[in-house]
Amino acid sequence: MLRVALTGPESTGKTTLSRHLAEYYHTTWAPEYARKYLEERGPHYTLDDLEAIAHGQLAAEEVAAAGASRILFCDTDLLVIKVWAEHAFGHCPEWIKDEIQQRHYDLVLLLNVDLPWEADPLREHPHLRHHFFAVYQQELRQLHAHFAEVSGTPEQRLEQACRLVDELLKV
Repeated sequence: MLRVALTGPESTGKTTLSRHLAEYYHTTWAPEYARKYLEERGPHYTLDDLEAIAHGQLAAEEVAAAGASRILFCDTDLLVIKVWAEHAFGHCPEWIKDEIQQRHYDLVLLLNVDLPWEADPLREHPHLRHHFFAVYQQELRQLHAHFAEVSGTPEQRLEQACRLVDELLKV
């Protein structure tokens, strides 16, 4: 089974695109566990919370994988946790960094910040999106990840992502 992760800064359409891709390809997607976790516990978090979120994200991915057909879409990945942890706490737990190194995605879609910011009580950094986009680019390059940047309107993003996924499915 192929795995595609969607990553990038806040308010870039990861959830919407993940859902649409899963619908288009008649498969499952793993929702962002952080949203559920923070909605239940409030928007303030500790490093321990980020570790719990990382475990929850991995579990959500495995549950979705069990029902997937040929391809799984993951609305976020542990790279998001790493970037959050390093920004908020100055470091990331080693096990998360190790898991990022070991976990394989056949494609990572890095969503650009060219969509308007949508305010949400769980979102924190509307003025740092360009900064974080550059951080994600650098991290993905260092990981030698197979990634592509996706931009434009939601419709253009879906079209770009489908082209990339179709190419992946041909391999």
